[in-house]
Amino acid sequence: MVTAPTPLEADLLRWAGSVPDPELPVLTLAELGVVRAAHLRGRDAVEVDLTPTYTGCPAIEAMSLDIERVLREHGMREVTVRTVLSPAWSTDDITPEGRRKLREFGIAPPRVRTAAVSGPIPLALSPMRTHPVPAPGNAPAEPVACPHCGSPDTELLSRFSSTACKALRRCLACREPFDHFKEV
Repeated sequence: MVTAPTPLEADLLRWAGSVPDPELPVLTLAELGVVRAAHLRGRDAVEVDLTPTYTGCPAIEAMSLDIERVLREHGMREVTVRTVLSPAWSTDDITPEGRRKLREFGIAPPRVRTAAVSGPIPLALSPMRTHPVPAPGNAPAEPVACPHCGSPDTELLSRFSSTACKALRRCLACREPFDHFKEV
């Protein structure tokens, strides 16, 4: 049985979620959608559920330490950050505010999946293509818009960029390169 969070648990969740992401400091962990819950375990002990963006995320330790620091500053003596892998994190978990901040920071946010594309995202292994190609049986992929000028005329330069969760693209209109937060 799932119970509603207490007012203190809601505050603890908000404080834990206010931590900036170590790889994308323009976003908080709440905006990224990785802080899932805060459970009070006594008067001054809390357990926080944290779901990494992917299983091998190298930032999980930094996120955990930052959450522990913030919650201790708010009076928690004992803080446990628990890595929770199910349900898996998805780019659908990024809040609208997080998507806006990514765009303003010059990173194309992940495309929002529509009802027609719900569930797992098909992955077709093939030679690298610079323009979106639909997976067999799917509608054409929505283009990745340039965060600088808004043009949908962009090309893929590399499937990986500064982090594994981003791809490097270039706008064919304004010619600026930019990161694209890949859909998961």
